[in-house]
Amino acid sequence: MKFNYMIILTGSSKLLYVNKSKNDNLDLLLFDFATILAATNNFSLSNKLGEGDFGHVYKVALKDGQEKAVKRLSRYSAQGTDEFKNEVIFIAKLQHRDLVKLQAEEKMLVNEYMPNNSSYWFLFDTDRRSLLDWPKCFHIINGIARGLLYLHQDSRLRIIHRDLKPRNDLLDINMNPKLSEFGMARSFGGNEIGVMKTRVVSIHFKEGRVMDVINTHLKKLCNNHCEVQRSVHIGLLCVQQCLEDRPSMSSVVLMLS
Repeated sequence: MKFNYMIILTGSSKLLYVNKSKNDNLDLLLFDFATILAATNNFSLSNKLGEGDFGHVYKVALKDGQEKAVKRLSRYSAQGTDEFKNEVIFIAKLQHRDLVKLQAEEKMLVNEYMPNNSSYWFLFDTDRRSLLDWPKCFHIINGIARGLLYLHQDSRLRIIHRDLKPRNDLLDINMNPKLSEFGMARSFGGNEIGVMKTRVVSIHFKEGRVMDVINTHLKKLCNNHCEVQRSVHIGLLCVQQCLEDRPSMSSVVLMLS
């Protein structure tokens, strides 16, 4: 699994969290605000892809033919300066990518354009859910697991995402998932990790009603209940109360395959 190709744009010099003098291994690619403004047609509604608590997302058409998506944080964004700073630092270090300084107080992230939006669309949008069958869903699950393996074990930093959900699993044209939204991510050491509550799912599993936790539409299309139950079982193993009982992400990837 790959991560978003990320170009990082910040507002004023006080938001310039990563710079080449301190991070010589980062190759900086410079854009100015006028380029982004033109590529979004002055942030027009026709270029708007969606919105969230952070602000709006716009489609970007660059002169060289590349398509990107720019996340423009509003001044009232639920993602504050600290979260934005955190995302800038992690993305820059993970991606070896670009830091761009803009004028005024703009805070933006320019991502790879994802024509299939996110897993959320296919799970909950009435028009799109018919396009998501179990094989595609299992493909997405495997991709997310490989992405987490990279974060936990193979990246230069050891990172826990802390905000993994369908809206943050972006899908490319081939339905390959790409993790996004690193505002809440943080580095960890040793066996440090959080605890999640799984009471409802655990009860269904113990009572042999695993299929009750599956999306209703997927349940109708699924003809491989064993694979579904195995996926749920693996998920429960990952959030056991006792840390020592949880499998590593390398074990998860192996079990899924």
